[in-house]
Amino acid sequence: MTRTPEKTETGERAPGASPGAAVTVDLPRLLARQRDSFLREGPPDLQGRRDRLDRLRAALLHRADDVVSAVTEDYGCRSRHEILLSDVWFPASHMKYSGKRLRRWMRPERRKVDAAFFPGRAWLEPQPKGVVGIISPWNYPVSLALVPLVAALAAGNRVLLKPSEITPASAELLRDLLASVFPEEEVAVVTGGPEVGHGVASLPLDHLLFTGSTGVGREVARLAAGNLVPVTLELGGKSPAILHPSFPLDTAVRRIVAGKLMNSGQTCVAPDYLLVEQDSIPRVVEALGQRFRESVPRPHEDPDYASIVNDRHADRIRALIADAAERGARIVPLCQDASHGTEGPRTLLPTLVLDVPEGARILEEEIFGPVLPVLGYRTLDEAIERVRGAPRPLALYYFDHDRDRVRHVLERTWSGGAGVNDVVYHAAMNDLSFGGIGESGMGSYHGIEGFQTFSHRRPVFRRGRFALTDHGGRPYGSAADRLIRFLLRSVR
Repeated sequence: MTRTPEKTETGERAPGASPGAAVTVDLPRLLARQRDSFLREGPPDLQGRRDRLDRLRAALLHRADDVVSAVTEDYGCRSRHEILLSDVWFPASHMKYSGKRLRRWMRPERRKVDAAFFPGRAWLEPQPKGVVGIISPWNYPVSLALVPLVAALAAGNRVLLKPSEITPASAELLRDLLASVFPEEEVAVVTGGPEVGHGVASLPLDHLLFTGSTGVGREVARLAAGNLVPVTLELGGKSPAILHPSFPLDTAVRRIVAGKLMNSGQTCVAPDYLLVEQDSIPRVVEALGQRFRESVPRPHEDPDYASIVNDRHADRIRALIADAAERGARIVPLCQDASHGTEGPRTLLPTLVLDVPEGARILEEEIFGPVLPVLGYRTLDEAIERVRGAPRPLALYYFDHDRDRVRHVLERTWSGGAGVNDVVYHAAMNDLSFGGIGESGMGSYHGIEGFQTFSHRRPVFRRGRFALTDHGGRPYGSAADRLIRFLLRSVR
């Protein structure tokens, strides 16, 4: 069984952990205020929803430099380019995309009426659920708060947002940004430690979305179940990349390294380990080493190479490497000046881990850092069986131009999402849903799926002036007999 580290992307302890301080915000009062406002004003119309998204997008773009400053302050070192792409452009693109498609998403969906109920009409009518809770993570602290917020607002809900305390500057920026756009009864941001996350997860919300580790996700689901709150869990896990020997090696290595180095591997859909045909391992390792060194020749001097978010997470990754080394794995640091002790307190060197024995923690726990185990396989089916034998991951990547083999891998594996001949970027598509399966999560969002996640698609049947069923009720008689004979013939 894969063990995900008991880290949480929302805090240092699970929401269910014993709180170390009292919750300073009156969460039940805040929820009651938002729910009263929602019930009093009713669902916002199309123009109202578009206006919310447009105002939020304008405010985010206006404060792009502030986003860069806040995230950089939280990390110590983080690429300005990556922050602008992931924490500004990405959520802004969701806002624009959703606003343009809202009219179609909000339309009732016609459904067929069975012959027995003619003449009548049936349809599904999307309506907002009410007040949605969002507990967001630290690895993309602005984006992974705003993207689900966009979906919840598009569906017409009020939102209670709890950002991670691990990135306090980003949390304060979110509070200030959203307060400048929305009154508290529409969108409220609550900050604080794990005790606040515990409080939010324990509220009788109308829906709760949590992004974090699998272990903490279980506790969030348990807390929400006490109030029968439906949950969307976006968790983690060990996302494999499988490289077929026929695929151009330079292309595969360039894409894998780019995905792994994004935010120094602190990405929930980053490739967690690489499966390579056994005889190809030496040349793959050489190509990986060359590409890593070209991309980050001196990590401690590179302003675009992200630090690990805090000491605890850096120590956790070092412990995974140390455990593998103690068990006989070969550790290969990948930068030109690694031998000179240049690794800073939270600047971890890109590292390959080879010849990893079974039972090593690095094969069981999500890495969430710039470390890539390389494992061998003899046949493609052996690689598939290794993936199938582990908990279902959030993402799976396969590099191959042969359509039959691609189809074989996709049909024989299960994962939250998949990328063919690429990594990570499936999660950046506006029109592709994003979510996990099994231990990597439940439910999804992005695009129309996000709108549907935060909507109740209420089924409605409108009966006509006259109907066959008017003649088939009590007291039963010949008319009911004729109706039943007609209905039975219709299903033969």
